[in-house]
Amino acid sequence: MSARGRPGTGARDPAPDVSSGTADGGGAIRVLIVDDQALFRRGLHVVLGTEEHIDVVGEADNGEEAVALAERLAPDVVLMDVRMPRLGGIDAARRIRELAPATRILMLTVSDEEEDLYEAIKAGANGYLLKEISVEEVAEAVRAAVQGQSLISPSMASKLLKEFNSLARRAAEQEQAPTPVLTARELEVLRLVARGMSNREVAAALFISDNTVKNHVRNILEKLHLHSRMEAVMYAVRRRLLDPHHPEGP
Repeated sequence: MSARGRPGTGARDPAPDVSSGTADGGGAIRVLIVDDQALFRRGLHVVLGTEEHIDVVGEADNGEEAVALAERLAPDVVLMDVRMPRLGGIDAARRIRELAPATRILMLTVSDEEEDLYEAIKAGANGYLLKEISVEEVAEAVRAAVQGQSLISPSMASKLLKEFNSLARRAAEQEQAPTPVLTARELEVLRLVARGMSNREVAAALFISDNTVKNHVRNILEKLHLHSRMEAVMYAVRRRLLDPHHPEGP
């Protein structure tokens, strides 16, 4: 992490005035630093300690310790690495989000892997910053985080936008694709499966064999290009195939 450099955080609005400390003006921003590299952790602690209205309340060198400290100290912001021993930063973020939902979590890492970015966001991280940013930018990110902003390094933000565009394109293609035509019997099976019935219960209700039900379910999944019974039910609900007034209904 360099001592100087151009702004390295992106995907956020201009930071409001946070000179009063926390978002509610209640004093210094309480920060927990989590990184398995002692030298980096100590350097970050020293530098942030010189920043006005920022108070480093603890350090941890692994995810398990981070979770315990976050629960006990309830910091405003956790600065956390992704790759750590005992418990990784992403899993730790998920647990901290459950135990201390008001705490903002900023991943600060060397990992520019797209999968790490996506998983961190899904785990509840409020930002994803690369360690190439300057020390001054870390302090700026901490202040912005308590104001509810989501911060992502520019290079990672571009990857995220590309993935979102890809997902939106695939969703649009699915909406435009014609609904696969199910037979009357397959629709009957799907409706009963949607009620939570097992293959045996469906077979009894329709007076057919268990194997016949299995074949129908397999055909339904193949036609819908899905992988599980639950996906088939969700797809059917979204496409209104379970509506008795649907044009494909019996």
